Amino acid sequence: MKYVSTRGDATPRAFSDILLEGLAPDGGLYLPERYPHIDAATLARWRSLSYPDLAFEILSLYIDDIPAADLRGLIDKTYTAAIFGTPEITPLKAIGDGLWLQALSNGPTLAFKDMAMQLLGNLFEYELARRGERLNVLGATSGDTGSAAEYALRGKRGVNVFMLSPHGRMSPFQQAQMFSLQDANIHNIAIEGVFDDCQDIVKAVSNDLDFKRRHRIGTVNSINWARLLAQVVYYFAGYFRATRSNDEQVSFAVPSGNFGNICAGHVARSMGLPIRKLVAATNENDVLDEFFRTGTYRVRAASETHETSSPSMDISKASNFERFVFDLVGRDAARVRELFAQRLAQGSAFSLSAAERDRLPRFGFASGRSTHADRVATIRSVFDACGVTIDPHTADGVKVAREQQEPGVPMIVLETAQPAKFAATIVEALGVEPARPAAQRGIEALPRRCVVMAADAGAVKRFIEARVA
Repeated sequence: MKYVSTRGDATPRAFSDILLEGLAPDGGLYLPERYPHIDAATLARWRSLSYPDLAFEILSLYIDDIPAADLRGLIDKTYTAAIFGTPEITPLKAIGDGLWLQALSNGPTLAFKDMAMQLLGNLFEYELARRGERLNVLGATSGDTGSAAEYALRGKRGVNVFMLSPHGRMSPFQQAQMFSLQDANIHNIAIEGVFDDCQDIVKAVSNDLDFKRRHRIGTVNSINWARLLAQVVYYFAGYFRATRSNDEQVSFAVPSGNFGNICAGHVARSMGLPIRKLVAATNENDVLDEFFRTGTYRVRAASETHETSSPSMDISKASNFERFVFDLVGRDAARVRELFAQRLAQGSAFSLSAAERDRLPRFGFASGRSTHADRVATIRSVFDACGVTIDPHTADGVKVAREQQEPGVPMIVLETAQPAKFAATIVEALGVEPARPAAQRGIEALPRRCVVMAADAGAVKRFIEARVA
């Protein structure tokens, strides 16, 4: 399996090369040359597999430059009951009216990002040791990616982490999770701006090829294909648990800001998983909902990006969206360059052609948006119906899932995080503080290591240079 760029760099690269690379040299995102197709016999065989065995089967289709025994060892080390709380890893729970909640937040940082990041940390350490190299990871977070990456990479040999976050825009719990880490290889930088400013800096540094190569810059954001690939696994796992036979279809509702989580669903569907609809649920920052309703992708300025009670989705430039558009336009890299490298660079929007809009329905996407009032009401209604407390992002997913349900088709809502990370909204909805795991109690009082910095890629580069060998 080889990988190519969405913007036309067709140099075939192996998985281990793009694992450490991040963005392609032409500024595009890596995708496999093709999606493997899963036939009915294979799907039937996979139905009875454990989560680690299923992960090995799927990842092996895309990773053929790591010996099978080594890959299996890395997967078995990652997906354990000790790390994720249950042998099922991502159990399903019925929440009424044909809706299912797929638990993805039982990892170390209480967010779905752990599902991929724990594997990515092990892959990084393995590959760097194999090559005798070091890597300086540069990332941006709107809340959960940062802590998941830092907990996965803290103390790992050969890796430094430089994580950008929007100053003052994460929940107090999210800030404490990241900034309280004292590991020497973890560096937190709070950027004076919004998440999109952080993301733009990561892309600017990654596009400076000389700096990137001199300082061995890699990424853990969902622009890294390995992270998205790991997320594909739980779509298959959720499907098998919600159905009895492979003749059935399911739909997934996915709280979505950066389009990485739902893009993994697009990959699973492209492989042949019987997904009827992929429902993108946004908050008030509804760039993606607008696109699926109108065919126009309109990026918002920082001043137009709302600060909401589901802050991990306060995003107006969806990095992974380019991967889907590449498939939508028939893998026409010239068209992708025109849309992303030219039109968005000159303005803030592009619209699909009539032919491209006609093609859109075949990919199975639907969408909807949610507001703060919706989140509070949904948290309350789910708790009243079945005694389950959900976080605000998951509430966005449930609200939109209810609007998009179809009779006889199970709707699986992908859980985003545990409610303890967003206590203020839970108290508003339910009147009680959400339960918190013992290991996370009192973290807001711990000493912090964080530097506040202007939204300046040059300043970030100088910070990195001063701290790497």
